[in-house]
Amino acid sequence: MLDHIGLHVHSYERSKEFYRLALAPLGYELIVEFNEWAGFGWADKPDLWIKGGNTTTPGVHIAYRAEDRETVDNFYRAAIDAGGKDNGAPGLRPEYHEHYYAAYVLDPDGNNLEVVCHLPDVQ
Repeated sequence: MLDHIGLHVHSYERSKEFYRLALAPLGYELIVEFNEWAGFGWADKPDLWIKGGNTTTPGVHIAYRAEDRETVDNFYRAAIDAGGKDNGAPGLRPEYHEHYYAAYVLDPDGNNLEVVCHLPDVQ
């Protein structure tokens, strides 16, 4: 299941306004914004993120949702074994929220894949 998608944009302000207006008919709103990141969604959870100012980074970030941290760890090992490049080992990312546990791997074309668990550790 997809958790969120991230796009890198050339002009942060222009793109932020575009997505704000274009997605309004779908009920999407700008939910959170920091460091040239803007998160759009509904029901208080962003599922589309745009990031401005860095046009050298691959343009696509896709995050899949996991129901436990073990699945995040398993994804990371499998993706690295399949030829992916480490872009963030499994671990907590408290800057997002206290239970955000994720791993990041670049695919062979440089796209950033993430698997995230939003739930507290059950161990």
